Amino acid sequence: MTIPISDLAHLRLTVTDIVKSRAFYDAVFGFPVLYEAPPADASESEKARLSFLFGGVIYLVGGKAFGLRPVAPAGDRYDEDRVGLDHLSFAVPGVADLEAAIRLLDDLGIAHGGIKNIGSGSIVEFRDPDNIALELFTVA
Repeated sequence: MTIPISDLAHLRLTVTDIVKSRAFYDAVFGFPVLYEAPPADASESEKARLSFLFGGVIYLVGGKAFGLRPVAPAGDRYDEDRVGLDHLSFAVPGVADLEAAIRLLDDLGIAHGGIKNIGSGSIVEFRDPDNIALELFTVA
């Protein structure tokens, strides 16, 4: 017997600097925030209630939770050739959206690999401030 999974519930990335990571993900994607770490002057009960955030943030992405957890040591860098995550891919509706993404990434000074046709669709590859490999994908 196998476990009857119905869907992916959430995904959280470990990052080194929540300020840098939030600025990046907010500027590039603008995801709505579901939860974020309370400010320093919040009540102890509020801090305890949101302790699962570890000082980070959880966004809503296509009905799924996507979080940033700032617990990695400063200077640590992601490497897709180590055990763990290879890359994270976000779906977009079409090639025009990839073209618009290229313009935004260029405006933000974020390096990318341009639009690549991979047979099953097209992608744009780029990296976040911790070097985590990100991808935009469309079947169009």
